[in-house]
Amino acid sequence: MSGDYYEILGVSRNANKEEIKRAYRRLARKYHPDINKESGAEERFKEINRAYEVLSEPETRARYDQFGEAGVSGAGAAGFDYGDMGGFADIFETIFSGFGGGVGTGTTRRRSGPSRGDDLRLDLKLDFREAVFGGEKEIRIPHLENCQVCNGSGAKPGTGSRTCPTCNGQGQVRRATRTPFGSFAQVSTCPTCNGSGEVIEEKCEACGGAGRKQETKKLKITIPAGVDNGTRLRVAKEGDAGMRGGTPGDLYVYLFVEADKEFTREGMNIHSEITISYLQAILGCTLKINTVDGPQELEIPAGTQPNTELMLEDRGVPKLGNPAIRGDHLITVKISIPTRINTEERELLEKLAHIKGQSHGKGGLEGFLGSLFHK
Repeated sequence: MSGDYYEILGVSRNANKEEIKRAYRRLARKYHPDINKESGAEERFKEINRAYEVLSEPETRARYDQFGEAGVSGAGAAGFDYGDMGGFADIFETIFSGFGGGVGTGTTRRRSGPSRGDDLRLDLKLDFREAVFGGEKEIRIPHLENCQVCNGSGAKPGTGSRTCPTCNGQGQVRRATRTPFGSFAQVSTCPTCNGSGEVIEEKCEACGGAGRKQETKKLKITIPAGVDNGTRLRVAKEGDAGMRGGTPGDLYVYLFVEADKEFTREGMNIHSEITISYLQAILGCTLKINTVDGPQELEIPAGTQPNTELMLEDRGVPKLGNPAIRGDHLITVKISIPTRINTEERELLEKLAHIKGQSHGKGGLEGFLGSLFHK
């Protein structure tokens, strides 16, 4: 199979689960071999199913996002069998429930087994240095956890469940409608059991029969060095608990870095400014400046011009995933020219300007200063 899975489904790379499912339903309805008899429809249908199988599961989607097809090769639907719909059954029941001619009139039971919990998102703010060096952060996340009283069953301890009398355990109800064009079957989720096919005899008092309770949990997560605005971290199995013993969803933490009053960032490089006196610029000097690693010595060469950019190597941002590699710290030098000088300073500068003017054919203090700080 060739082509990008997101392009095959016609969704963006940041599409959520519902957007992916909607796109899949629309395309599957269009290209299903029972509906579309055009040449190439069956191959197109296989591509659509393969793309949905990978992108609908967070784990396989994460591998695909990072490594492409190589990260998911061998996973899933090579040699797809239309008779074994597996996880796609509930979607196809919805797609074809409105077609006549026998479509949607079978007795397929809606899946009532374990279902995976929902993924959750948390936006987390970091200060500038936390993003550069990473570290541990404690967060509080509200999510659904399995009820400890009923162990997630929703039934009062000592009781169980029975077959739903409304749908006879099918998990769905059907209504036939006659029209001048034939009979149509409308299929919908059973309103009594919500598709499980079973009803609880006595509800658990702790969770009201839901099997899950809203709880706020403390977590410690590791922020890797070198993260930036929009970096997304996945914390496995810290989303909502699954239904009927299903696996929990994942927690996705989106990072947002607060601006720093002294430093700015461009990729792996850090930028800052310093202001020195005109004498320091003329004569050169060594200064201690602030970096993200703390104070560092910076050599100012004699004759430094305004807006010169000096560099401290390997004092920038660590590379995400390989913190041994770092960017540089670039320092822009600003020069402060005094607006007023005392008599002694003026006499000394005029003497120096006179000497300089004799050697270069220019006289006066203004010409002297201009020769020092040419643009």
